[in-house]
Amino acid sequence: MKHLIAPSILSADFANLQSDIEMINQSEADWFHVDVMDGVFVPNISFGFPVITAIKHHAKKPLDVHLMIVDPDRYLQQFKDAGAAILTVHYEACTHLHRTIAAIHELGMKAGVAINPHTPVSVLEDILPQIDLVCIMSVNPGFGGQKFIENTYQKITKLRTLAKQLNTEVLIEIDGGVGHQNALALIKAGADVLVAGNAVFGAQNPMEMITELKKIR
Repeated sequence: MKHLIAPSILSADFANLQSDIEMINQSEADWFHVDVMDGVFVPNISFGFPVITAIKHHAKKPLDVHLMIVDPDRYLQQFKDAGAAILTVHYEACTHLHRTIAAIHELGMKAGVAINPHTPVSVLEDILPQIDLVCIMSVNPGFGGQKFIENTYQKITKLRTLAKQLNTEVLIEIDGGVGHQNALALIKAGADVLVAGNAVFGAQNPMEMITELKKIR
C-alpha cells in the first residue's frame, strides 16, 4: 500500500481555515488529521465539536480525529456526529480499552490507539487484532513544532513485527516532527500514514510539499 499523508489541522491558519481546508481538498493528501486536546491529558487545549463540524462541512476527505483527552468514552457519539471517520484514543487514557474500541466500531468509525513516546509497543499485543490503526507519537503530545524522537524508528519496526506475528493488518501512523527530512526513513521502517503539520503549513507552497511527501518511496 502506498503511504498516506494526513496534514494536521492544528498547524493551519485558523483565521483562514476554510482556505486551508480547500487547499487540502485539492492536494494529494489523503486525510485531515484533527488533534483534540483537553488541557488535562496534555498541557494544551485545541478545539471541540463546533470546529470539527465546521471542518467536516468543507472537507472532502476523511477526518482522522486524534483524541488527547481523558475519559474519551463520554464523547464517542459526539465525535461520530461531528464527522470523524477514524477515531484514535490514547492507550494511556483508557481504563477499559477493549470496550472503548468496540464502542467506536459500533458507531461505524475506524478505531485507532495512540501511544506516547515512553509507552512500549508491546502493550498493544492484546488489542492489536481489534484495531485499524496505531498512532505512534514521535514527540510528546500537546504542542506542535517539537523535535522528532529518534527511537520512533525502532518502535515502528517492533510494531510491524508484532503485527506479522499476530497475522493482523494495522496501519502505522506517525505523529510529530514529520517532514521531508525523515519521511523516507519512516516509510522504510514500516510507517503507512504520515501526519505532517508544520512541514506542510509552514512551507512556502503547502500543496507542493504534500505532493513531495506523497511522492517519497
